[in-house]
Amino acid sequence: MKLNHNLHLGYSSNIHRGQNWLETLDSLEKYTLAVRDKIRPEGPFGIGLRLGAAAARELSERKVLVKFQRWLEKNACYVFTINGFPYGQFHGARVKEKVYLPDWTSPERLEYTNLLFDLLAELLPAGVEGSVSTLPGSFKEFIKTGSQARAIRQNLWRCIDHISRVSEESKRTLHLGLEPEPLCWLENSAETISLFEKMRQERKGDPGMDEFLGVNYDCCHFAVEYEEPQTAIAAFQAAGIKISKLHLSSALKTIATDEARAVLAKFSDDVYLHQVIAREKRALKFYRDLPDALADDSKLRTQNSSIPEWRVHFHVPLHAPAGPPLENTNDHLLGVLDLLGKNPALCPHLEMETYTWEVLPPELKSQSVVDQLAAEYQWTLARLAERGLC
Repeated sequence: MKLNHNLHLGYSSNIHRGQNWLETLDSLEKYTLAVRDKIRPEGPFGIGLRLGAAAARELSERKVLVKFQRWLEKNACYVFTINGFPYGQFHGARVKEKVYLPDWTSPERLEYTNLLFDLLAELLPAGVEGSVSTLPGSFKEFIKTGSQARAIRQNLWRCIDHISRVSEESKRTLHLGLEPEPLCWLENSAETISLFEKMRQERKGDPGMDEFLGVNYDCCHFAVEYEEPQTAIAAFQAAGIKISKLHLSSALKTIATDEARAVLAKFSDDVYLHQVIAREKRALKFYRDLPDALADDSKLRTQNSSIPEWRVHFHVPLHAPAGPPLENTNDHLLGVLDLLGKNPALCPHLEMETYTWEVLPPELKSQSVVDQLAAEYQWTLARLAERGLC
């Protein structure tokens, strides 16, 4: 939905199942329209569309695309951003590290992302910017050679060139946002800035990167990395890096007592990777997944006199605190909104992303995903209103 200062708010439809286009459209009809009716029944209602590769290919058929354009018009909805991070299946089966494949070393990732921009240019209303978010290159453990890193940069440049062409032909403003994430090839502000510097050196004087490539700032991910929003965003601004989209998301955090670890065990699942970063004083320890942290913690505690803080990459509802002994990282999200309130030109796109609804412990779930999303909208809109943004 359109807010003050030409900002746009939506929720990422990656919370719903949808392998192919028919399943994706069914989720929009069943859930998104129900959320719209609760939040803004008169429209226009902004959609953060998740399109996997199969769904994107099917939607690219002209008859299917025209039919969806008519659907959007009929239902007073519009697409302003696409979540292009998960390429394939995202619910109901083991995803874990497979969510990063194919990565940006591969032509498949490039072709898929280019297609998303082709579709977005067709769906985007006049006068509205369009963004696509994508994975941060790859998962760190997948990248073992310099040639792989070069391939990522080359494919990103090819994508930038494609976005430039599509933008010019469609007369739309489009940009891609890399989404740093714990234990990924780009996981923090310093690594991301370093990539941009290398890419600028490879094509000196080319303005395309600054115009068409930026960062999808996921509040959960940066909080897990113990970054402060004022510092991280100031660093991106100083480096001339666009904030393409803000993911309004929240992580779990706690002091890792015996009680807290027992409660955290309920958040382990076989679907998603839940990276953990433990901090004791200034030392950080990284765990690939929550079960790894839970298994290793007894060793950590016998070697140190104090109990570390843990931050867990698990997207939890914005409106429903987990409750003691667990906390969330809404303070980071609110810090980002404070910056946006002072400078609404910081970023045009806001997207709530709590895709973990199916694997949440029952006590954190609303009775339905529609109720869950409506409650997140109400919480978010109230926080935005406090800052004069809606």
